[in-house]
Amino acid sequence: MTVRLHLVRHGQTPSNLVSALDTAAPGAPLTPEGQRQARAVGEALAAEPLDAVYASTLDRARATAAEVARPHGLDVQVREGLREVQAGDLEMRTDPDAVHRYLSTMVAWASGDLDAVMPGGESGRATLDRFDAVVDELLGTGAGTVAAVSHGAMIRLWALTRAGNLDAATAGRWSLDNTGVVTLETGGSTGWYATRWQDEVVPHTAPAGGDGPGGEPLPV
Repeated sequence: MTVRLHLVRHGQTPSNLVSALDTAAPGAPLTPEGQRQARAVGEALAAEPLDAVYASTLDRARATAAEVARPHGLDVQVREGLREVQAGDLEMRTDPDAVHRYLSTMVAWASGDLDAVMPGGESGRATLDRFDAVVDELLGTGAGTVAAVSHGAMIRLWALTRAGNLDAATAGRWSLDNTGVVTLETGGSTGWYATRWQDEVVPHTAPAGGDGPGGEPLPV
């Protein structure tokens, strides 16, 4: 069975408004606009046959996931592994040097240097491993369609490194706004392929025999 995974970025927070590297728990709450965005993405996904909704442990992701889960009568499964790419020593900084160091470390990871370490934080390998563990868990549940509410940098990194039809040059042109959704499906030799990136249809060829269910943004 094909599994469809909707990776949802959380709604707007005060930290987003000042471009702060806010990655530590519990994190900033949603703004009133972020709450509106969360309700809107919940309504947008209401017609999807969601079998499960997951969220990172940070408050903004849990609040957004609650709105996604509500129309389906589902509980939110909270998992540490879905947290943002940790900023480490750069936490809550807004200056261009900190942002550059954060993003350049992620570029190194996307280029294959997974042993590079965020200053005072995790390596790329550890970051992807924790997200992979949650994905492996949800694959083991037998769910056909799942929404996972996570964070801008984490969604971008995982999708770029795990979808066979995405690369940094292609996806680097696409933004991921608050409550933007990246949709992937299982199948084919690569394991995952992306079908949509926010409002963009991602070029792909669906694997034969599938039986599926019906600019560079700052993180956080």
